[in-house]
Amino acid sequence: MIDKKHRVSLLKQCDLLCINRSNLYYNPQKQSDTNLSLMTEIDKIHLKYPSFGIRRITQELREMGFAVNRKRVRRLMQIMGIATIYPKRNLSKLGRASYIRPYLLRGLKIESPNQVWQIDISYIPMERGFMYLTAIIDVYSRYIVGWQLSNTLDMETQTLAMNEAIKKYGRPEIINSDQGSQYTSNHWIECMENHGIKISMDGKGRATDNIYIERFFRTIKYDYIYLNPVESGWELYEGIRDFIEGYNQRSHQGIENKNPGDLFKFETTNQLKSA
Repeated sequence: MIDKKHRVSLLKQCDLLCINRSNLYYNPQKQSDTNLSLMTEIDKIHLKYPSFGIRRITQELREMGFAVNRKRVRRLMQIMGIATIYPKRNLSKLGRASYIRPYLLRGLKIESPNQVWQIDISYIPMERGFMYLTAIIDVYSRYIVGWQLSNTLDMETQTLAMNEAIKKYGRPEIINSDQGSQYTSNHWIECMENHGIKISMDGKGRATDNIYIERFFRTIKYDYIYLNPVESGWELYEGIRDFIEGYNQRSHQGIENKNPGDLFKFETTNQLKSA
């Protein structure tokens, strides 16, 4: 994505692409072609069967013809930043216990834009590599209010994406996430509290608590990512940008076949008039 010889400064290029400048100096360890193929298949299996553990995923891969053991699958899943969804003890092991927050959406009636946003990060396979996509969805309208690509699971990526979304659309009342390390950190908690946003976190093992952003990731992967493997980060960026623009403008069954973009902007405009 970044052209170090371009007349536009590196800082400006990073700002335009919403990329953390520290990522420029990070050199990730390259994975073999076999590992990249394994990671793509692991991602597909996890999307389809989120409750499958390392043993089940290993078995699925072996049935597909991969000679792989559980240790390798575990290591690749850690790199991808995915974990099996099932109830566990000792939730504090997921992140720092002092930063874990309760789930606030149970029984909550969501009636307007910017009432609740959901955020998550997901592994994105490429032709010869991979990146991570952070996305933020407005639950009421299903509108994608923000997203960002990165080559690391750096917690700063989440706050940068949130700050950009807030700058464009205002702050939500509640932000919901999982209990991953990116969201159980002082950096994330302080950022949200400074904005005056209530923090909600999924209960571990509850796949439906953050369901709307999870559905978005499933959609973009099956409808675009898996069908269009790309070679460069810039090509991936442009493809995701175009997909999200289309996603925000097409009807969704979950909102009575309305258009997320129109619904988000119409309701937001009405709120401003009422205020």
